[in-house]
Amino acid sequence: MNALIVVSAVCVFDDTGRLLTVRKRGTDKFMHPGGKPEAGESPAQTASRELAEEVGIVLAPEALALLGIWLADAANEAATQIEATVFTAPGVWSARPSAEIAEIRWLDLAAELPDDLAPLLTDHVLPALTASRR
Repeated sequence: MNALIVVSAVCVFDDTGRLLTVRKRGTDKFMHPGGKPEAGESPAQTASRELAEEVGIVLAPEALALLGIWLADAANEAATQIEATVFTAPGVWSARPSAEIAEIRWLDLAAELPDDLAPLLTDHVLPALTASRR
C-alpha cells in the first residue's frame, strides 16, 4: 500500500517564459516550489506560504489560479504518491533559494527537458501548461 502525501505547488514564470523549478537539499529531482499544508490551511494558502518560504516570492493566496489536482509518484519518497493541487502565479518573477531549497533552475518549456524532473511535472503539469498556452 502506497503512502499518500498531500501537497500544494505553484508554477512561476520569468520574463522569458521559463518555468521555475527547485531542488530540495538532499534530493536529486527538480520540482515546483511547494509543500505540505499546515493545520487549517487551504491549498492556496499552503502554496502561497511555501512560495514565500522557498523562493522569496510573496503572493496572496487569492492571486493564484488553479491549474489542476493530480495524483503522481513522489519524486523523493519510495512507495509514496502525492496528491498535488497545482496553481499558476500571475506575472513574471525572479527567485532566490531559501529554506530547504538547495538550487533553483529556470526551465525552457520549448527546449528538450532534462531527465531529473519530478513525475508530477513531467506527467501532469507540463502537458497541462502546454495545453493552456495554445
